[in-house]
Amino acid sequence: MQQKAKILDKEAIKRILSRIAHEILEKNAGSSNLCLVGIRNRGIYLAARLRGYVEKIDSKSIPVGILDITLYRDDLTQIGPQPIVHKTEIKFDITDKNIILVDDVLYTGRTIRAAMDALADFGRPKVIQLAVLIDRGHRELPIRPDYVGKNIPTNIHELVDVRLDEVDGCDEVVILEK
Repeated sequence: MQQKAKILDKEAIKRILSRIAHEILEKNAGSSNLCLVGIRNRGIYLAARLRGYVEKIDSKSIPVGILDITLYRDDLTQIGPQPIVHKTEIKFDITDKNIILVDDVLYTGRTIRAAMDALADFGRPKVIQLAVLIDRGHRELPIRPDYVGKNIPTNIHELVDVRLDEVDGCDEVVILEK
């Protein structure tokens, strides 16, 4: 794959996450009932970063969980004979909480549907809101994010690659040509 364009750099990602944190606090009237849940893989790092911004603004600690959706995917048989299942770590009760589901890229909506199914196994939240760094369009399900870092119109032959320091050694978002 060949890099077509660099969309976001480290500073832009910081600004976006700070803005999303402010929007989350405004929409939820503070952080008293909030929990962040990051979708494995890059969503967990974005959720941890959002937690830092929220806590800096509101001076209250909020729980963060990690959600693995592998077994909830509707394409499980297509991803290989033995998909790798990672641990889900939600060590708090989500019942009646405002859950902010965090992911890096929103595309078809199928990952988010799987995440909502997985969350149901942990309780019944008051509300589930969605925060994504990138919304690239091409929805196949009626899912809409509540908080969007950047809308990037793409074609189906492009790939949006979110690179985070914790995994990739740098912070940037690029579009790759298939």
